[in-house]
Amino acid sequence: MEYSIKELSELAGVSARTLRYYDEIGLLYPLRTNDAGYRFYGEKEVELLQQILFYRERGLGLEQIRSILYENDFDILSALYSHLEELENQKTRLDGLISTVKKTIRVKKGEVEMSDKERFEIFKAKIIQENELKYGEEVRQKYGDASMEETKEKIKGMTQADYERFQNLGSEILLRLKEAVIDSVSPESDEGKRIVLLHKEWLGMTWKAYSKQAHQGLSEMYVMDERFTAYYDKEVSGCAEFLRRAVGYWIEQL
Repeated sequence: MEYSIKELSELAGVSARTLRYYDEIGLLYPLRTNDAGYRFYGEKEVELLQQILFYRERGLGLEQIRSILYENDFDILSALYSHLEELENQKTRLDGLISTVKKTIRVKKGEVEMSDKERFEIFKAKIIQENELKYGEEVRQKYGDASMEETKEKIKGMTQADYERFQNLGSEILLRLKEAVIDSVSPESDEGKRIVLLHKEWLGMTWKAYSKQAHQGLSEMYVMDERFTAYYDKEVSGCAEFLRRAVGYWIEQL
């Protein structure tokens, strides 16, 4: 079955303007265009549009999505399993947040008690889960299962102050990276060094033992793995590359 751009727009809840833009940037080409210039989409294009919307829902930028969809080994079934896993993880996180909010409400009403540690357990669990998804396979292959489990235990053992510092560091690194790229700051500048130092401290809060080699290896992954690139380049493209270059330049001087 074929759909006109208007029909596909209504079917998917995406504006025709967006579909035209996806065509312009090479993200979603129509099956064909008639002599009058009207675009028509077939079954394959409908499936790809669904994938685009799934990846957008997961927070990936359009450039990252395009690189994924047009890789030689891209497989829709495998992508669907990946979406399912991520959505189930999100559901688990949401269920945990709902449970914590409900209990906090009961605490405020004087019905139950809650320790300060309990208040932050769900947030630390999210960090552990995200850490596993991002770094788990790589860390286990290079350093073994024990290393990953030690990281989990270190995160679980964070105090409230540790957790707040960890979160603030992450936010500051992202902000400084974004501003550095926008202002065309050199990774070899003092600001580049400052970002690397902050990143080192941030990593040290979850690693059992910091190493320069591991730090540099991780920074390389930021530009080799679309998951990391999507995280750092979510608002401004080039942040992951800036961090990689800054770490590469400053790592031996830390």
